[in-house]
Amino acid sequence: MVVGVALMLWAGWHNLRERRLATQQARDKQIVLIPAKPGDEGENGLPQMRGKAAPAFALMNLEGKKVSLADYKGRPVLVNFWATWCGPCKVEMPWFEELRNQYASQGFEILGLTDDVDAGKDAIAKVATKAGVTYPILLTDGKVQTAYGGLDVLPMSFYIDRNGVIVEQTAGLGSKSQIEANIRKTIASGTTAQAGGL
Repeated sequence: MVVGVALMLWAGWHNLRERRLATQQARDKQIVLIPAKPGDEGENGLPQMRGKAAPAFALMNLEGKKVSLADYKGRPVLVNFWATWCGPCKVEMPWFEELRNQYASQGFEILGLTDDVDAGKDAIAKVATKAGVTYPILLTDGKVQTAYGGLDVLPMSFYIDRNGVIVEQTAGLGSKSQIEANIRKTIASGTTAQAGGL
């Protein structure tokens, strides 16, 4: 009888100890979500560039000529970061070319910034040619990626209006219709200020 009672007490104590241990482990694994400060990050944890002035840059193109964002001042511009190894980048490049031609009369331009310069100009040119790209392809310098918030995802695009403000940013492959909607938004943005005397 004494042995049975002792056994029950031991089992109760052991059960209580196990529950306390499980509770402690659950607390250790608990994740506390802290909301980001407004403006710090956008969707997908990417730095929020929307509404900010587009960082300036001057980069060499495939022909060895220096091209700067300032060369396109007053025009809506799509800055697209891509790489030769990036499959989704290659999917959207022909769409960009088609949409560039479609909206060229409204001053729209695309600048393709290659993230993998170490692939070599020939390899970069080959991919661009295969995709039917005729818009400027620029070679990044390792600084421009940081200026645009770092590139954790490719492709990454920034839609810059006539006033030099980023009105939209995207990461990853979007649909052609979404890209066109962003282009229209970019062209429409800044037209009032432009007409107002800039």
